[in-house]
Formats: sequence, C-alpha cells, structure tokens
Amino acid sequence: MRSPVLPLTWHLAKSSGRRGLQTQLLAVVVAAVSAFVLLVMIAASLGSGARADRTTWRTPDAVPAKQATAVQAVTTTYVRHEPVTVVSLAQLPGRKATPAPPGLSTFPEQGEVYVSPALDGLMRELPTNQLADRLPKPASYGTIDAAGLASPDELVAVVGRAPSDPSVSKAAGGDNWYDEEQTARAEIAGFTSTQPSPFTGPDQQMTVLGVALLVMPVIVLASAAGRLGAARREQRLAALRLAGATPRQIIAMTAAEAAAVGGAGALTGALAYATLLPALAEIPYGVGGWYTGQLWVGLPWLAAVVPAVTALITVSAVTMLRQVATSPLGVAQQADPRRTRMIRLVLFAAVLGYVLFSTQGGQLGARQMVALLALFYGAFWLFGPWVVDRLGRIVGRYARRPATLLAARRLSDDPSGAWRTVSGLVLAGFVAGFFSVSQLAIGFSDQHGQVAVLTADSAATQRAAAEARTLLREAGVTATVTVPSEDDFDNPLHGSSGLIARVSGGQDQLDTAVTALTPLGAGRLPFTQDYPNAVDNVYMDRLGVVSTATLGMSFLVAAASAGLTAAANVLDRRRVYGLLRLAGTPLRMLDRARTRETALPLAVLAGGTTAMGVYGAYQLNKAADSTMNVSGALQLAACVAVGTLAMLAAIGASRPLLRKVTADPVQTAD
Repeated sequence: MRSPVLPLTWHLAKSSGRRGLQTQLLAVVVAAVSAFVLLVMIAASLGSGARADRTTWRTPDAVPAKQATAVQAVTTTYVRHEPVTVVSLAQLPGRKATPAPPGLSTFPEQGEVYVSPALDGLMRELPTNQLADRLPKPASYGTIDAAGLASPDELVAVVGRAPSDPSVSKAAGGDNWYDEEQTARAEIAGFTSTQPSPFTGPDQQMTVLGVALLVMPVIVLASAAGRLGAARREQRLAALRLAGATPRQIIAMTAAEAAAVGGAGALTGALAYATLLPALAEIPYGVGGWYTGQLWVGLPWLAAVVPAVTALITVSAVTMLRQVATSPLGVAQQADPRRTRMIRLVLFAAVLGYVLFSTQGGQLGARQMVALLALFYGAFWLFGPWVVDRLGRIVGRYARRPATLLAARRLSDDPSGAWRTVSGLVLAGFVAGFFSVSQLAIGFSDQHGQVAVLTADSAATQRAAAEARTLLREAGVTATVTVPSEDDFDNPLHGSSGLIARVSGGQDQLDTAVTALTPLGAGRLPFTQDYPNAVDNVYMDRLGVVSTATLGMSFLVAAASAGLTAAANVLDRRRVYGLLRLAGTPLRMLDRARTRETALPLAVLAGGTTAMGVYGAYQLNKAADSTMNVSGALQLAACVAVGTLAMLAAIGASRPLLRKVTADPVQTAD
C-alpha cells in the first residue's frame, strides 16, 4: 500500500491559502539568501588561497650552485602608494634552458620586458618619468597572462637581464629586516617555490577569520527558514495527530515540506551565485579584483552546500514537532508554554569558562580559533532562550504598561521563538565588538615626501649624494639630499647606509624623484615609506576590509533574519492578535508589544556578546603586541546604532502585515 504522506503533504500545502503560500515563499527567499552567502564566503576563502598560489613563482627558490640554470631577483617599487613587483631573470651561460615562468610563453631574453595588463595601462596613463623610466625600454612590451597574476589589477613586470647586470647581483638580494620578501635574490633551476607574495599571503588567513565570525549568523538565518510558519504548522499537524496520524507520519510530512521548500531556495541561491560570478569578481580585495574562475567553488562544493542548507532547514522544521508528537492536545489548545531548564545556564558557564581559559595561553592557530568561535556561538545558542525566559518572567512581574506586559508574556510563553528573532543581531554584536577594537596600531611615524637610496658604504653614499642632486635637478624635482646617521631611524632607511631625498611637492613629484634616482640603486630600487611599512600595511588593510565586510554582512543577514521571523510570527499569531483586537486592544499597542518583545532580549543579550567581542579583540591585540584602536569606541557606538536601526526597520517592515491580518478581527479570531 502506497504511503499517504506525500499526497497528504501536497494537499495541505495547496490548501494552506494565500497566507500559507506567503510563508513558504518567505522560506524560499531565506534559503536562497543563506545558500548564496555561504557560497560567496566559501568562494572568497578558496579564491584568496588560489590567488596566493599564483604568486609563489615570484619568490626565488634557491638551489645548489651546480644545479642552477638562472638567477632570479625580485624587488618592489611603489607608484601612487601601489606596489609594483619587478622580477629580474638572467639565464646563466653554459647551463640548460630554464623553464618559462608562469604567465610567459618563454624564458625572457636579455632586454625583454613583460608587464601585466594593469601595469601596461598605468604606464600609458602616467608620464614616463613617473613610472616607465624605472624599467628598461624594449622595442615593445610583452604581456603577462593570467597564469602568472593573482588579480587583473596586479602590477607586475618581468625583465630579462644579463648575468652581470647589477639588478641580479648579490647586492640585489636585500638583507634588511624591512625587506620582508619584497626583495630577494637566488640562483634557481625553475619556479617551484611555495612561498606566496607578501601582498597575497595574508589574504586567506584574514578571509577565514571573517568567515568564522559570519557563518553562525548565516546558519541562524537558514534555520529561520525551517521555523517560518511553525505555529501554524503545529496547529495543523496537531489536528492530524488527534485524527490518528502517527508521530512518524507527522515527522515525514514536515520533513517533506521543509525539504521541498529548502531545496528550492538553496537551488535558487546557487543559481544566483553562478549568475552573479562576473559581478562578484569586480569586488576588490587585497591586490584588486578577481579572475572569475578564482571565485568558482566547483561542483563538489555546490553539491555540498545545497543539500546542507536543505538539511539544515529540514532539521530545524522537524525539531519543532516534539510537542506535537508527544502532546498534540496541548498544542491544539496552546496550553503548553515552552519553559527552559537551568541546565542551559550550567552548560553556558562551563563552555564560557573553557573558552576564556583557552585564550589565556597566547597565540592560537586558525583551526583552534574557528573551533572556539563555534563553541562560543553554540553556548550562546543554548543560553539565549534561558535568558529570554527569565527576562520575560521578571519584566512581566514588574510591568507597568500593557504593551510591556504583553511582550513579557510572549517572551515567557515562547522563549525559543523570541530568541530566534533576535539571535542573528545578538551574534552580530560579537562581531561588532570584536572588529571595533581589533584594528592593530602597527607601523612607523609619517615619513611622507622622503625617498631613500641604499648604498654599499659611506664612500659610495657621498658619491651617490652628489649625483642624486644632479639627477633630481635635471628631472625638475625640488628636493634636499642628506646623508643621515646610521643611528637615525626617523627616515625610511631605518639605520641602513644610504641617502635621503626630501621632496617638495605632491605625489607626482615623489614618483618622479623615485624614477630619477633609480640609476643610483646598484641593484636596489629607491623607495619611499611605503616600502618598510608594506607588510604591516597589508595586514591592517586586509583586516580593515574583512572588518567592514563582515560587519556589513552580519548586520544585513541578522536584520533579514529578524525581519523575516517577525513577519512569519505575525502570520502564525494572527489568531492571537485577532482575539486581542476583539478584546479591545488597540493596534498601536500590539505593535508596541511586538517591538518590545524584540528590544528587551536584544538589549540584554547583545550587551553580553558585544563585551565578549571586545575581549576577543583585546586578546588578539595582546598576542600581536599592539595597542587598542583608539577610535574603537566611536566605531562600536556606530555599530550599536546601526544594529538598533536595523532591528527597528526589520520589525517595522512587518507592520503593514499586522494591520492586514487584524483588519477583520472576527474572521481572524475564528
């Protein structure tokens, strides 16, 4: 005999009416957004790793002298504060041919220059004395293709040199502490290095941090899709249970409906992700935009995310059926308030103590950090309903206004439902607290307008200083050339032997000065303060971008979760609202009660998670031996204001729906 589960599920779905269809459409939208955001997060994490892999060939991979076939030297120059990576290659005489570097069809011969498309465009845009004259001038430039570039916007040049050229001599190796892999030199036999560029190496680490902080709000949003229309579904299934349906049939019907809705939404989100890949690739991060293929997660990830979102929504819907299966009469009569147990507080205290203890030991690995964040979020997920339940009882006991009393009763009657409405914003509070004070204060004092030229010794410095004055004068640059003491660290040399040119004028004059002084470098290009500060600036820039993106996405996802849950609650409670309207309760009072039902737990719980976020940022800054961000208080206040406005907007968006479902209170209450 064929099971009646699927036909009955389909019949109930069709007969649920317009409001039931609205709830299902809301669930589809939530599932689509959840799948889309998850795929974008995975794409950013995998893509940043792929971009770093495309830069490993630029780091010289030293081999024994007898095995070497070429010399590779890499250095970095800056124009308009943007790094330009210059790779110099020289084939050693009498050795076998060296393989071509990635992005080139052949190993460059002496005098050949290959540039990335972005660098080629910039060289055409700027006057030659600001950038192009820093490189040799071939008859025509070759082009580095995508295989050798991390981003379409990356500025890279590959120059073929003679083995005796100073640009590939041992002096070009870079042995100062601030070179930090921006400058290196070695004899090589190929391009097999696994060390990424310093401009792409930190990208994935920072992206994973953002993903770890954002994944729980997304999971909360996806779970909300399975709980949309929960009260209405409970009433319907309780009636079927009383009519003779078995618990297994009830669960199967709910799972089938939730899986269909979740699967449709997840597939829609996956299709939206695939369609929007070209637009997503235009979003800059780190060295620039993306190649579209770098953000393609592949079919295995698609095949994992779509079922995962579907399963999450299905499990979320099925977990709501415990009372229906065990006490259908109580559900039908709405006589079983959802109380919480003290064990939640005990478990939360234990988990919180473990997390605090684990963060006392100093630096944590990426996996440890992700695991602790997941544990922390899970603890708050257990603790949240308990706080909401107790908060509802306390507020109900001391309430002096009808709207507050109504809100308190709803909190204590269904603490889990109230927690689900605010959980996204509460967890976003942790992200706000973390990133508001985690901007690392690293770097050196402002040394703008100074160009440094490294020299071999004091005698070479004096000769170079005289020549530098001549070169700058011929280039039309007004500058003062000095030779600082090696004990003077208030300049880009930071104690190294060399000269400093203090340039008057704007950025154009500074770039012109760097170009004019290039012949003096003896294998090392002149540099500005951008060079010694580069590594610290990279980390701060990536952290700043991830901070902004994670904060924005957290509040957006949380506000969407709160808004959709609030709208679904209006549909689920239309009978209650109708009865209250029949009893003479003004619509304005019902709306105030809905707002306070969200605002009360949000104010209490968001404060706790925000404080935990600040503590986590403090531990991060402590591990990095950095001071706290002085503007953190202002940023945190802005985040709190944005979160509050987002919550109010989310609740206010469902106000027309409340007015509509209570327009005919007699029919609604019936």
